[in-house]
Amino acid sequence: MSDIRHLTAEGIRDFANIAINAYPGFKINTEEGRQRLIDRLIEAQEHIPVQHLVGLYREEQLVGGMRLHDFRMNMLGVEVGAGGVGMVAVDLLHKKEHVAKELIAFFLQHYRQQGAPLALLYPFRPDFYYAMGFGYSTKISQYRFRPAALRKGGSKAHVRFLTAEDKDALMDCYNRYQAATHGMIVRYPPEWDGWFTNLGLERRLVGYVNDGRVEGYILFGFKARPVGMNAAESPLRNDLVIREFVVTGREALGGLLAFLSSQADQVDRIVLTTTNETFHHLLSDPRNEAETLIPSVYHESNVQGVGLMARVLDVPGMFRALASHDFNGQNLRLRLTIRDSFLPENDGSVLIAFQHGRATLPESGPHDAEIVLDVAEFSSLLMGAVDFQQLYDYNLAEISDPAYVPQVSRLFAAPKPICLTDF
Repeated sequence: MSDIRHLTAEGIRDFANIAINAYPGFKINTEEGRQRLIDRLIEAQEHIPVQHLVGLYREEQLVGGMRLHDFRMNMLGVEVGAGGVGMVAVDLLHKKEHVAKELIAFFLQHYRQQGAPLALLYPFRPDFYYAMGFGYSTKISQYRFRPAALRKGGSKAHVRFLTAEDKDALMDCYNRYQAATHGMIVRYPPEWDGWFTNLGLERRLVGYVNDGRVEGYILFGFKARPVGMNAAESPLRNDLVIREFVVTGREALGGLLAFLSSQADQVDRIVLTTTNETFHHLLSDPRNEAETLIPSVYHESNVQGVGLMARVLDVPGMFRALASHDFNGQNLRLRLTIRDSFLPENDGSVLIAFQHGRATLPESGPHDAEIVLDVAEFSSLLMGAVDFQQLYDYNLAEISDPAYVPQVSRLFAAPKPICLTDF
């Protein structure tokens, strides 16, 4: 029988060994590296109250664990609770024994009981979590463009390096962006401390600062490019790799793009990963370095990937949390039937009355239409990652009267979510 509980310092030491084996990409292969990982995990467990390491024990032996995150997220303009999970790791000797399944089931139940209507994760395998009811969120695009390709127009007069003295102004900039952007997660002061570790060495931070107010920033680093027959890295040829890019206005965007464009003498390519589907309009030459031609004549501009996944944990609870959200002014009585085999408490039907876009939950009464879909697709729909018309066309959603498809599509229409938080 399994027992899942918070990890003590001793348990964290055991979990570190499991995590090192589960994530060879950590490249921890010395005792010093292992101890640094243990120290970081213990420090976070003791001093970051919104993060929790938990372990799954069988017969008092730790066989797996994970890190839970108590998030607050901008959901359609409303701040809601959301549970996040990361660093899911299973002992190599206990693979295929349903350890990960039990951990995720605990994760979902934990945050449902905490009143958080949403769960988030980055999948090690999307199909594994899709089967547990997680739906796809916004895809990301990675561009690799030459600095000179950025369209001119801004001034970098207000761009400067940021230091630890700018921490409060930096956080204020992020907070303004988070409060205005669907999908963004609240960050707490301790989470910013690491930004200023090795600043100017392995990472750089520039901001657009106007009268002491940070109106945009770029966190980035350099990566040497391989050149020659042996593909050896050259100290004279580098890519500028952007880790986070936030702007709150046109002037800040123009100034920071001017800064990036001016790096052409030192930088071969700028590497930007973004959820912005129209970024290529900022480039005079959007082709990436692969220069692949897609028939008939389409030039490869970026590569795309599926990452963050979302899952509604409590359908009625989600609509109660979104009571102040305007579902696009629609008037409709909708019977929503969700199929959720992994979380049976969330399986079933709920009646939602939308009046002038506001949702209420009457206990009974007639409905204009009923829609039926799996929780994964509903989660993607509610997040704004996919349109109801598309789900209907793909046979991933059913509706009692197809005449209501356009109205249901308008009701759930929303900006695609943006999330900059790794966990």
